[in-house]
Amino acid sequence: MLDKRALRREIAAQKRALSPAQIEAASADLTAQLLAHPLFRAARSLYAYLSYNQEVRTLPLIRQAQALGKRVAVPKVYGETDMRFLWLDDPARIAPGAFGIPEPVDDGPEADDPAALVLMPGLAFDPQGHRLGYGGGFYDRFLAAEPHPTIALCYAFQLLPQLETEAHDIPVDAVLSAPV
Repeated sequence: MLDKRALRREIAAQKRALSPAQIEAASADLTAQLLAHPLFRAARSLYAYLSYNQEVRTLPLIRQAQALGKRVAVPKVYGETDMRFLWLDDPARIAPGAFGIPEPVDDGPEADDPAALVLMPGLAFDPQGHRLGYGGGFYDRFLAAEPHPTIALCYAFQLLPQLETEAHDIPVDAVLSAPV
């Protein structure tokens, strides 16, 4: 088993090797899987992330969730460690924020649905729901303070047989993957 740093480098290199067509095809597949998933169907709100670099494209699924009548919130980072989800009524009102990751231009309103489904970004996952994030701990801190149902979308090469975890790591409830 590679250490977390080496695994992050390896997965990031595989993501950088993806073509735009591969990203779009896998993203469309994952959007369809998510729309059919019981956790998504039961949720009134979706706390999604705005994709960055070669991540699964989330803007189309955000638009589809809104078209289905779901409220959508996305994260905004404040300072070194604080991440809050803000309602995103207008997907055009986003711009690069912390770490260059897209986030809302506005500072509110803050999302307030304790049953919202949270889409979890990450570099690697396993079938047990363990997750290797980007190293900032934002989602682990958020979910430790405010538990929510969670689901991850990933490319097939990001789904590993097993990941080592630490005490502060919060597993996801479901992992959906698509071939590239």
